This record gives sequence, C-alpha cells and structure tokens, in this order.
Amino acid sequence: MKHAKKVRVLVVGCGNMGASHAAAYHAIDGFEICGLVSRGASKKQLNEQLGGGYALFDDYATALTETRPDAVCISTYPDTHEEYAIQAMEHDCHVFTEKPLADTLEGARRVAATAERLGRKLVIGYILRYHPSWQRFVELSGQLGKPLVMRMNLNQQSHGRMWDVHRNLMKSLSPIVDCGVHYIDVMCQMTGSKPVQVNAIGARLTDDIPADNYNYGQLQIRFEDGSVGWYEAGWGPMVSETAFFVKDVFGPKGSLSIVAKDAGGVGNSDNVSAHTKTESLRLHLADLDNHNAFVRPDEWIDLTDEPDHQELCNREQRFFLKAIQEDLNLTEVTAHAISSLQIALACDESVKTSKPVYL
Repeated sequence: MKHAKKVRVLVVGCGNMGASHAAAYHAIDGFEICGLVSRGASKKQLNEQLGGGYALFDDYATALTETRPDAVCISTYPDTHEEYAIQAMEHDCHVFTEKPLADTLEGARRVAATAERLGRKLVIGYILRYHPSWQRFVELSGQLGKPLVMRMNLNQQSHGRMWDVHRNLMKSLSPIVDCGVHYIDVMCQMTGSKPVQVNAIGARLTDDIPADNYNYGQLQIRFEDGSVGWYEAGWGPMVSETAFFVKDVFGPKGSLSIVAKDAGGVGNSDNVSAHTKTESLRLHLADLDNHNAFVRPDEWIDLTDEPDHQELCNREQRFFLKAIQEDLNLTEVTAHAISSLQIALACDESVKTSKPVYL
C-alpha cells in the first residue's frame, strides 16, 4: 500500500499556540516540520522541547524561500496574519492560521479570495469547533426553542508572561475581537439566524496599552429570530476572577449550562487549558405540572472524558491534514469565520463610537 507523502510544514510563531500546533505536527505521522520561525528565543525553547534537530529562522520570508514547505502554520500576532497567509499561498502553501483570520474584515476577505484563486486550503483555528462537548452544547441548545438567550464570558486575570502577551495582542485588537470571535461563532451556530444589531461597551483600565484600545469589553447581539446574546472579555492584572467562566443558554423550553467545577475555580482564568474545559453540562427543562412544579429534575451530562488543550490542537491539525489530502471544500467554514469576525469588529466599532451598529 502506497503511503501519502508527508506534508512539510513551516511553523511561524512559537509561543503558546504555535508550540501546541508544533507538538501536534511533531506527533502526527502525516506531517513533517521543516522549520520553526520566531523573532525571539521561543523557537529555540520549542526546538529543545521537541527533541532538537529542526531548522530555526528569525525571518519568515527567508524561511519560506529556503524550506519550500507544503504548508504554513501561522500563530503570530493578529496584525501579521493577512500578510503571512497571502505570502504563504503565493509560495504554493496551504495555510493553517490562528484566529482571527486578519485584523480587518477587508483583510480577511483578501486572504479567503487568495485561497480560492490559488486553490490552497485555508483552515482557521476555531478550536471550539473541534471540541466534542462544545459541539454537544451547540447541538443540545436546539432543544430549548426560540428565541434563545446566550450568556458567555472569558475574563483573564493575566500577569507575568501572559500580561506581556495580552499587551502585545492589544496593539492590534481588543479582547472582545480576539476572543469574541469564538463565542460569536458559537452563538451563530446555536441560532442559525442572521445577526442584525450589536451594542458594546468597553473600558480602558491601564495606561500599559495603546490609547485607542481598551482591555475590558462587553458585547450584545440581537438576531433576526429574536435571539439575544452577550459576551464579555477582560485582560489584565486588575481583572476579577470571580466570574470568568459563564457559558449558558436558555430558551422557552429550558436552559443549558456548561458547569466547569474545577476549571471555573479561582486561579484558573489565566490558564489556557481551562478556557476550553467543559467537564459537565446541566440541562434544565421548563415543563411544569398542575402545581407549577418541575416535571423533571435537571439532567447532568458528564463530560469528564474530554480532550485537553493539546489534544484539541491535535484534532485541528488532523483536520488540516485531511483537508489537504482529501481536497475538502472549506468555503462554508471560511465564510463562518469571516462572518464572526465581521460581527466582532462591528462590536469594536460600537465601543469606540458609543453607538449601536446595524448589520
């Protein structure tokens, strides 16, 4: 039996997500890392973690030319995503890029158009789409009727290295754009409806970030079917950990909540692994009997046997490999990524103008 040729991948950005994706490529038989790229020392540290032996580069363009990869993995800061993705595709590479696809809507559309024109595969790192219990969360929300009320947040009390990461991220994007695209995507999947209006508020709680940005934001979305949703995100050493983990939806027929008993505890908001953990779902049905008592007790759906953060990255990369090897059509999922970015950027506009934005 003839084995498929290994996909040679260049990893650009060797921090948190880049290191996780590189570990996936290192472990998955269908990939072969041909180089690690970063401006600082992170590539050397990652190379040591992976056992050494990989080519190291400071400059992305040089690495592309010298390694001639089949694919590029982009885990750099968002303001580089568009340029790096297009550059990779123009070198005949398939692209896996961390979200958001670009730091502007026009940029995201240019990346997608380039992939379409050159016939390259483009996969965007919407990690929750690969999580079986988040998939279940979306699926079970369909039992709750319409309209839906969706409540989600991810506040991170960051310090040390993570505060450096967050400050660098805020040079190009706000927390509600960078993190919000995940949860906006979930809301759009749950409703299957068109968002029509957004309102958002934000606060700048530190002088350590650009003057035109804010490190706390909350967005609200109104959908065509009457559903509504909110999401909040805050980054920084001043952020409260008391309520960093709210993932909840309710409709006319009942409610569904992610209950992360351990991951949702104090001290975990700065832990990347805790951000995707679900642990259990609590399904509540609103049916009442003649005495206005609930007909059924709440159902606890145990999700302790769930993938950790590294395994989720492995699943993302196995999908990327499948997309390349089986020539999957990714048009629809790319459109969803662009749509969630469009909504997040509209929320950012609402914060900065203090006005609602109609979509």
